Amino acid sequence: MSTETKLRLAVYAILIGSIILHEIAHGWAALALGDDTAKRAGRLSLNPLVHIDPFGSVILPGLMLLSTGFVFGWAKPVPVNVGRLRHPRNDAVLTSLAGPATNLVLVALVGVALHLLHPQTFWPVALLLYAGLLNLILACFNMLPIPPLDGSALVERLLPRNWWGPYLAIRPYTLILVFGLVIIGQQSGAYAHALNGLATSWASAAGYPGFFGP
Repeated sequence: MSTETKLRLAVYAILIGSIILHEIAHGWAALALGDDTAKRAGRLSLNPLVHIDPFGSVILPGLMLLSTGFVFGWAKPVPVNVGRLRHPRNDAVLTSLAGPATNLVLVALVGVALHLLHPQTFWPVALLLYAGLLNLILACFNMLPIPPLDGSALVERLLPRNWWGPYLAIRPYTLILVFGLVIIGQQSGAYAHALNGLATSWASAAGYPGFFGP
């Protein structure tokens, strides 16, 4: 097995692990704020089998990573009953933001590890840098204000009451928009440009400029 293939498989494993931690964070936040739905559903577990979506966690990201190097995927959403939260409107926002916040905490931890340990051999550097980059991408992507992404919680919290009817009418179809953005971004090269810039900035901030290229 070539080094490139091993690296792609490692990136895939890091991605799935990061997505699962993202989802667990939603469940823990909901539990802390009064809703134990995720706990009763067994979704606070670190067992990946309870979180994996066969298509979104295995088939799609695996095929994309091995064929194009571009990564996109998801885990099964953690169930949250907003009505059981102590302060539904505000707590729903906090529960949604817990996922991206967890990804950013992981980025910070990776950054600290790189600066303290400053490894020089390929695999420790590559695994840590990709772990940070993937979590940074997950945080940024999930903060897009489009349902069902987490950033939409902020829009919903600020939405005027008289806009709720039209908003709820289009909400079930917004996932199509997310897929459309992913496809258009990949085909047009917009994602490659944005991700290259993000990767370069992240590597420089972590103390490894040039790792992902100039």
